[in-house]
Amino acid sequence: MTGSAAPALHYDAVILGAGAAGLFCALNAARRGRRVLIADHARAPGEKIRISGGGRCNFTNLHASPENFLSANPRFAVSALARYTQYDFLEMVEAEGIAWHEKTLGQLFCDGRSTQIVDMLVRGATEAGAELALSAPVREIAGDGPFDIRFEDRSVTSDALVIATGGKSIPKMGATGFGYDVARQYGVPVTEIRPALVPLTFTDAEKAWIGALSGLSVDAQVSCNDTQFREGMLFTHRGLSGPSILQISSYWREGEEIAVDLMPGEDAFARLRDLRQSAGRQSVRGALAQVLPRRLGEQLGEGYGGNLADMSDAALRPLAEQLSNWRLRPAGSEGYRTAEVTLGGVDTDALDSRTMAVKAVPGLYFIGEVVDVTGWLGGYNFQWAWSSGWAAAQAI
Repeated sequence: MTGSAAPALHYDAVILGAGAAGLFCALNAARRGRRVLIADHARAPGEKIRISGGGRCNFTNLHASPENFLSANPRFAVSALARYTQYDFLEMVEAEGIAWHEKTLGQLFCDGRSTQIVDMLVRGATEAGAELALSAPVREIAGDGPFDIRFEDRSVTSDALVIATGGKSIPKMGATGFGYDVARQYGVPVTEIRPALVPLTFTDAEKAWIGALSGLSVDAQVSCNDTQFREGMLFTHRGLSGPSILQISSYWREGEEIAVDLMPGEDAFARLRDLRQSAGRQSVRGALAQVLPRRLGEQLGEGYGGNLADMSDAALRPLAEQLSNWRLRPAGSEGYRTAEVTLGGVDTDALDSRTMAVKAVPGLYFIGEVVDVTGWLGGYNFQWAWSSGWAAAQAI
């Protein structure tokens, strides 16, 4: 019949976003015999997987548990994390023959390139029958089961629609707020979002002397809002970075102070008092260069005249306090440009924790970073991608 349009292809599930959560959901849904289309506006799948872990992909953490995640509802992640664990994903990695190693604090990395994980997921999904469409931005979504999804070159329908488009972090890799827009279109609330696992910046005055130490990394315990992390802290020309700073950035809010212990596990006052007795003739600047990395000690010792022997206990105590409880007030963060994840997202109160489906729109699912579940640094966010993607795949 001339003039009639061809009927739209129909799928059991259309998954938008070919990152960690989307690929894993597609793989598992296709293995259950579902007809799946996974689409992404990017030209390549799994780009955040590819760049993660310095190109080695910190694909999970042996210590992953609900306590390692932030959310307005801390219990929401319990079900998915318990039903698909870090050991389940590790078993899949080993079955693929991907060599791995534990680095620190339970962080698991590929021995080789992170593209091994991308290849495993893409091959697993396509071999199971899932169709992968890249460079395929969505132009319109309508309906609520079946859903009508219009791309630039075609339209399809689907019984289930899974949003796995991530958050707004690292926009140069194509990150957008698309997933939040879909949520709002269907009346699903979105909590406040902000950059997380991100370096902190400072005012020009502080940035000048912090920048003078650029490239220096020290062991430090950084605290804010009754939470602390002890890992490396890196001085940069913009401010402070490194694992301890990235971790605490998820708990810090604008206007608040952070506290830095530059001698974690040590009594700074006792150490300075011992130095005063054993080597009191040296300058304060020289003494600090002994108890801290030299560049940092000399910088913190600027402005202290005289020798260590000239300092009374009363004068030593504020100096020791500066070493063990150094107070800094960041001016801000580097923002989504360098943030590893987006904190906040689709309100978990609107979702079924077992299936990741929207309670009011049963065929609509949100998984991965777009949801208000944010992990610590160290493979936790990948584990949430695997766990939430698996949970949705079982329900499609």
